Amino acid sequence: MTRRSLIKTAGIASAAAGLGGLPQVILGNDGRWETEIPAMAGKSMIGVPFDRHEKVRMGIIGVGGRGTGVCSDFLGVPGVEVKAVCDVIPSKTANAANMIERSGQPRPAEYHAGDHDYENLCKRDDLDFIYIATPWIWHVRMALSSLAHGHHTAVEVPAARTLDECWALVNASDKAQKHCMMFENCCYGETELMVLRMVRAGLLGELTHGVGAYDHDLRGELFSNGGEGLWRRSEHLDRNGNLYPTHGLGPVANYLECNRGDRFDYLVSMSSQSVGLQAWRTAHLKADDPRMKEVYHCGDQNNTLIKTANGRMITVEHNVSEPHPYDRINLIAGTKGMFRDYPPRLYIDGQKEGEQFVGLDAYKPEYEHPLWSAEGELARKNGGHGGMDYIMCWRVIQCMKEGLAPDFDVYDAAAWSAPGPLSEISVAKGSAPVKFPDFTRGNWKTARPFAGV
Repeated sequence: MTRRSLIKTAGIASAAAGLGGLPQVILGNDGRWETEIPAMAGKSMIGVPFDRHEKVRMGIIGVGGRGTGVCSDFLGVPGVEVKAVCDVIPSKTANAANMIERSGQPRPAEYHAGDHDYENLCKRDDLDFIYIATPWIWHVRMALSSLAHGHHTAVEVPAARTLDECWALVNASDKAQKHCMMFENCCYGETELMVLRMVRAGLLGELTHGVGAYDHDLRGELFSNGGEGLWRRSEHLDRNGNLYPTHGLGPVANYLECNRGDRFDYLVSMSSQSVGLQAWRTAHLKADDPRMKEVYHCGDQNNTLIKTANGRMITVEHNVSEPHPYDRINLIAGTKGMFRDYPPRLYIDGQKEGEQFVGLDAYKPEYEHPLWSAEGELARKNGGHGGMDYIMCWRVIQCMKEGLAPDFDVYDAAAWSAPGPLSEISVAKGSAPVKFPDFTRGNWKTARPFAGV
């Protein structure tokens, strides 16, 4: 599918997705960019528990590489039945259906009759939960359809690409009284959940700042002729900012209790020049390849600084266009010490080892998260991304079966996705400060746990 046809089919225009009339960013009197807050469409979903489900009946939209992998994780969780799968490529729905059937479940219904057959999946009345793993420009319109038909919904990252889309998800979740979660798997990593417990126990003292990143060499993937190579490179044509903030930001936001006692207040963002993708294609593509004519506007390196309402600072990096080892940084610091990842290491003021980082082994017996204590062996064996995918799937099903509130909700999905469009505004305005909308509408001050912590 060409980029032109992909965008045309998805209908980027907000009106086509039912997003018209939502707030636009305006220039406030204080010189910063402000955002209007729309009228509430229903009741807040903060802290609302799931109804108890003895069995969770699922539909999956998008069964390519990511969707199939997460489907496999769900199939390993007791009490899950995948009843329907959807993709625009029939061979992919058949592959997923075969995998589900081999697991011992009945063969699911397959939806592959064009770009909008997902709407027929959403119309089913025998689903409790729909998971969406498709190109970014489809996330919101698919989630809106799922919510409108009364299903709890999970969307891959980022949940939304614009502020209008962020508000559309919030309003739709409030109106439907169904949860809309962004499946940020990095929040469920073994290290991330262990550090969360350390932070909550006060090991690092009063927290002051954190750093997250998505530094991942994707040049080969972006120019591939399959998978994400068919659509993800197009994001670099018209956008310039942090295109993929949530992997680095999500865990740090949890450490700092954002939307649970603190919130993102404003950001400033800066991008480097755009040269990495151009250099890679020159070295690997033929001179007459049509992709040689593409013009990429997104800077190779983007650094975004976020200030929170309580005065903390978060740095978020994005770089997928240059050669470097994978790194999410995952740093959190306070008045008593700091943790930094890749590799994981800790420094506590006054420790017997002196002024140097130490490993986490000595802390594991006290601070390992119960999810990893209970399910870690199976997660490491069968789950994607070191097991965090399985833990994420296991946890959301646990919440649905036991009637608990989900760990993250639509307000997190909106807030963690918002640095994408907000960073674009800041970069375009010479790194001007840009205010965050309060997607919780004032309900961010209430403390709430994440994964029981």
